[in-house]
Amino acid sequence: MVVIYRQEIINDISLFTSQPKAAFYDELFLKLDLSFVPRFSNSKGRKGFDNHSMIAAFIVMKCEGFVFITDLLDYLNNNLLIAHYCGFDISKPLPSYWSFERFIKNIDHDILSHIMQSQVLKAFDLELIDASFIGLDSTPISANTSQNNPKSFKKNKFAKSNHPSCDKDCALGVHTASNQHNERKFEYFWGYKNHVLVDCISGLPLFELTTTADVADSSVALDILEQTNSFLPISECTFLADKGYDVKSIYNAIRNVYNGECFIPLNKRNTKSPKKLPAGNPICEAGLAMHKDGKFSDRGRTRQKYCCPFKRSKCGECPCNHSNWNNGKKNRGCTKYVTIPDDYRLSIDRNSISFKTIYALRTECERYNSRFKDTAQERMWVRNMNSVTNLNTIAHIALLTIAITAVTTKRKPSVRSRKALFRSA
Repeated sequence: MVVIYRQEIINDISLFTSQPKAAFYDELFLKLDLSFVPRFSNSKGRKGFDNHSMIAAFIVMKCEGFVFITDLLDYLNNNLLIAHYCGFDISKPLPSYWSFERFIKNIDHDILSHIMQSQVLKAFDLELIDASFIGLDSTPISANTSQNNPKSFKKNKFAKSNHPSCDKDCALGVHTASNQHNERKFEYFWGYKNHVLVDCISGLPLFELTTTADVADSSVALDILEQTNSFLPISECTFLADKGYDVKSIYNAIRNVYNGECFIPLNKRNTKSPKKLPAGNPICEAGLAMHKDGKFSDRGRTRQKYCCPFKRSKCGECPCNHSNWNNGKKNRGCTKYVTIPDDYRLSIDRNSISFKTIYALRTECERYNSRFKDTAQERMWVRNMNSVTNLNTIAHIALLTIAITAVTTKRKPSVRSRKALFRSA
């Protein structure tokens, strides 16, 4: 009788799983709509494991912040109730390491993108997001190569000709190591970038795109906005981004295509700020006010030309003996040019209180990137573009689903924190 009783205890999988954790995943998977995802592939051969179960297992991996598949396998084998909620038949062996690795590499990314769009629209219907204030930023993702190891003593490990042999898809990129405007600290890395469009009020993602690390942030901005607008209207939005997106085409698209406003700081691009009088006239090297000398247009911009006050003087003398003074020409002295703010980019008053107040909302992008990295997406264990892209999208789906679960279960303070939702389950 005692043996039978012990056997019943062993067979009760709920006794070996944290009940709040099990309740969390039970609620989480109820808020994840996978009805449009085919359960099995149409290819010939063995049927394999259910796609719904495999996607759910990777969501568990991102929620728990596991770096490797081996950690996920240990977790599911020690928490069979959660494996059951994923949809696996726990009376049979769970998928192997190689099954998970093949799945994340071969699954069609369009399926995962459709899932993410579905979760974004569900959050929109719940009034969790509204896309009035949107921010765009990118996160560097290091490739799984020893050349990214700071303790590596390899020579020329960041030379373009020395591409990592273990990951043919990654590329050489650079990211700033400091957020201070007066510091020029940067680091090279081999890897990828994940570009995320974030709702700056709720701090949740609207769209994401994975590229190699050598792709400039500004070059994909218009494509991201266009694809987001195809399923979630972003008209009359307020667009926030750092100075890496200070490109005229982005300003014009936000104003002319989406009828919105831009809040982007100027990227001075090594330009100098000459000393000026209150009237706007620049001061030459000799300390004299320069005179206007006409306007001209060049490369889509209008510039005001300023010249030396003794330009046509026959008897004047340059106090600093400028090199252009004694040049033997009729028009002597130095010249300077000032761009006239006749376009939308230069007409923005970036010193105003309203600009600084609204631009402060961009910190939500940084906060979301921090939560994204907390899902173990800062450095990859896979070594191909397909797997990196799919894992990034699954991480965003997991964070969106956590927020939706928190709202629908009346635990809104847990919208941005999976750990808080764990504790309240």
